[in-house]
Amino acid sequence: MAGSTTTTLNDLLPAIVAEAMFVANERSIMRGLVKNYTLGAGQGKTVTVPIYPQVSAAAITEGDIVSNTDVSTSGATLTVATNAIRTMVSDLSVASSSSNVVADLGRLFGEGIARKIDKDLTALFAGFSAGVGDYTGAATAASIFNSVAKLRGAGVGMDGMVCVLHPEVAYDLKAALTLGGSTAAFSMGAYSEVGNEAMRQGYVMQLAGIPIYETANIDYVTNAGDFPGAVFHRDALGLALIGDVQIETARRIDYLSTEIVASCHYGVGELQDALGRYLKFDSSLS
Repeated sequence: MAGSTTTTLNDLLPAIVAEAMFVANERSIMRGLVKNYTLGAGQGKTVTVPIYPQVSAAAITEGDIVSNTDVSTSGATLTVATNAIRTMVSDLSVASSSSNVVADLGRLFGEGIARKIDKDLTALFAGFSAGVGDYTGAATAASIFNSVAKLRGAGVGMDGMVCVLHPEVAYDLKAALTLGGSTAAFSMGAYSEVGNEAMRQGYVMQLAGIPIYETANIDYVTNAGDFPGAVFHRDALGLALIGDVQIETARRIDYLSTEIVASCHYGVGELQDALGRYLKFDSSLS
């Protein structure tokens, strides 16, 4: 059984580096942008979210009876499954490292689980039935305004509505907002303060009245650079959890090692298709 040894963990040894150096991990963002459901112990591994239709009031003549309105609900089911990652750390790796290897790997594994949750949620973007793009063009400000207008026109509230893009797709959006990053455009305030903010900070904080988020936790579809994004309301997607990310260790004396396991019981799914719109663009960087 292979595990983590002084060879595979050489980046943690004093002979290689003075202290642990981790590759910068993309911060998890999706969990806070979708509807969260927590299942307690003994409540099963599925949660059915009731979906209520829109209903309309009507004017009546004084003295007449109010007509009855049938309200039929549908439901979206989220099924929880287990995702985990495991390794064994040899005693020699721990003894020869200048840091707490077990704690460092636990943190690394926890971040790995968080990225997996993000990727499972962003994989749902392409499943929205309506949106803008077909992976042949670059992202534009007009595409964001179009999606927001369509959702608002369908009665979706602005509170809780966001846009999520891959950084390489967001690059084209920022390039358009700043006229290709030209200094002339910057000095003249092209495209107002939004373009200037993109020039100064390197990201677009808000557009069309909604926050713009960037995450590398989006896998491309078919061809490199074809990253799905979306404009959606919080209630469009759901995340069901039993507990939270767990980091556990166990002594493996027969291997003179410590076993580390990170796990999380969760499920994701689309709740209301009408509350989200896909953004299918091809990054000019790929």
